[in-house]
Amino acid sequence: MDAVKSLFTREKITIVNENGELEEKFADYEPLHNPISLLRELTFKNWIFFIVGLAAWTVDGYDFHSVSLSVSRMAVFYNVSRTSVTTSITLTLLFRSVGAAIFGVFGDLYGRKWPMVVNMILIGGLQVATAFASTYSQFLAVRALFGIGMGGVWGNAIAMALESMPTRPRGLMSGILQQGYSLGYLLAAVLNLSIVPKSSESFKMLFYVGAVASVLVGIARCFCPESEQFIKAKASGQRGHHTKQFMKEAGQVLKTSWRRCIYACVLMALFNFFSHTTQDSYPTFEYSSQQASVATIIAKTGACVGGAVIGYVSQSIGRRRAIIISAILAACLIPAWILPNSIGGLSAGSFMLQFFVQGAWGVIPIHLNELSPPAFRSSFPGIAYQIGNMISSPAAEIVTAISESNLIKSRTGKLAPAYGPTMGVATALIATGIAIWTAVGKEARGSHFETARIAGEGDATGAVAPGEHQPGPSNHTQDLESGSFKGEKGEVETVEATNKR
Repeated sequence: MDAVKSLFTREKITIVNENGELEEKFADYEPLHNPISLLRELTFKNWIFFIVGLAAWTVDGYDFHSVSLSVSRMAVFYNVSRTSVTTSITLTLLFRSVGAAIFGVFGDLYGRKWPMVVNMILIGGLQVATAFASTYSQFLAVRALFGIGMGGVWGNAIAMALESMPTRPRGLMSGILQQGYSLGYLLAAVLNLSIVPKSSESFKMLFYVGAVASVLVGIARCFCPESEQFIKAKASGQRGHHTKQFMKEAGQVLKTSWRRCIYACVLMALFNFFSHTTQDSYPTFEYSSQQASVATIIAKTGACVGGAVIGYVSQSIGRRRAIIISAILAACLIPAWILPNSIGGLSAGSFMLQFFVQGAWGVIPIHLNELSPPAFRSSFPGIAYQIGNMISSPAAEIVTAISESNLIKSRTGKLAPAYGPTMGVATALIATGIAIWTAVGKEARGSHFETARIAGEGDATGAVAPGEHQPGPSNHTQDLESGSFKGEKGEVETVEATNKR
C-alpha cells in the first residue's frame, strides 16, 4: 500500500498553503528546532488563545476524572458496586458525541468564542449537580448530561488554540495542549490525596472545585477576542444568514469525504480505548485510595512530559511516524506496567507507559486539524474524537467486569481481581491496532489551515483552488477524496487527494 510505503520514503501530501490554496508537496524530514526558539515565535495573542484553550481542556479532564478517582467512595455512598459506578463513565462517553456535534457546529458557524463560554458555564453547573445528586439514578442522569457539555470542549478549544499559531511550533504546542487532559487528571489526583480525606464533603469537594474552575474559564473566554478568521469575515461583510449554505457545505463534506470521516472516527476509537484502558481502572489495581492518587500523579507526570516530547518530535519526523513509534514502544512497556511486585515498580512502569500513550495522543490535536476540511475544524475533529469516545465508552466497564470476574493471586498471596492481565492484553491489542491503522492513513503536516475561509461562505472545504483569490464566495467545489476542483463550466484541475488510500 502506498500509505505504508510512504512511511519509509518521501510522502507526497496535499496541504493548504500560505495563500489559502491547496498545494501538493513532499513532506520531508525537518530538523528539530530549539524548542525555546519555537516558543518565542508565539505572539501575545497566540499565548492568550493557547492558555485559554489549555485551561478549558484541563478543566474538562479534571471534571471527567473526578469520578474515576472516586469510584470506591461513590460505591459506598450510593451503596452500589464499583462496576455500577463506572457505568457513569460509560454514559458520559456515550453522550459526548452529542455535545461535540452541537458545540462544534456552533463553533464553525458562529465563531469560537460564545459557544465555548456557554459550554464551560454549563459544565460548571453540571458539576454542582453531580455533587448534589442524592441517589444513584440522579447521579447517572447528571453524568449523562455532563457528557453533552464535556463533548463540546475539545473541538473548539483545540481549533481556537492552534489556528492562529505559526506553523513551526504547532507540533510542540499540540503535545502540550493535549496534555491538559492529563494535567486535569493530575490536579484531581492531588486534591483527592490532600483535600478530600480532610473534608466532611468527601469526594464532593472534587466536584465543587471543578465547578468553580469551569465557570472561571468561561468568564476568561468572555474577555478574549474572537478567532481572527471570524473577525475578518465579519469585517468584510461575509458573515450572517448563511446557515443554509453552511448545512449545504457540511453535506458536501460528508458526501465527498466519507472515507476520511470513517478513518478519523476509527482512529479516535482506537486512541480512546488506548487511554481509557490504561488509566480509568488502573487506580483500583492493587492500590489503596491514597496509593491510587500517588500512582496517578506519577503516571500523569509521565503523560505530560511524553505529550510535549512526542508532539515536538512529530514536527520533524511526521505525525504518523511519531504515533506509530509511540504505540509500539508503549506495547513493549506493558510488562513493566503490570508485573512489578511493589507499588514503586508499578508506578515507574506506569510513568513510562503513559509517556508513550499520551505521547501518541499529543500528536492528535494538530494531526486532526491538518486532516480536517479547513472550514470545519471545530466540528470535524471534535465529532470524530467524541464518536471515538462513544465507541470506546464501555472500556472501563469491560475492564472492571472482566477483571473482577477473574481472580488471581496478588503480591500478598490473596486472591484479587485480574486487573493486570486484563489491561495488559487489551493494551497490547489496542496499541497494535493504532500502529496498523495509522500506517494506512495520510497526514498533512505543515498545512496553513488558518488561511482558509470560514464555513458557510460558498466552499465546502474553506480552501480555494489554485489561482482563486480570497476573500469572497468561491465558484469552485472540491472533491475531498479525488482531489479535483470543478469550476462553473466544469473544467477540472487535478490535485493529489489528501486522504486518497
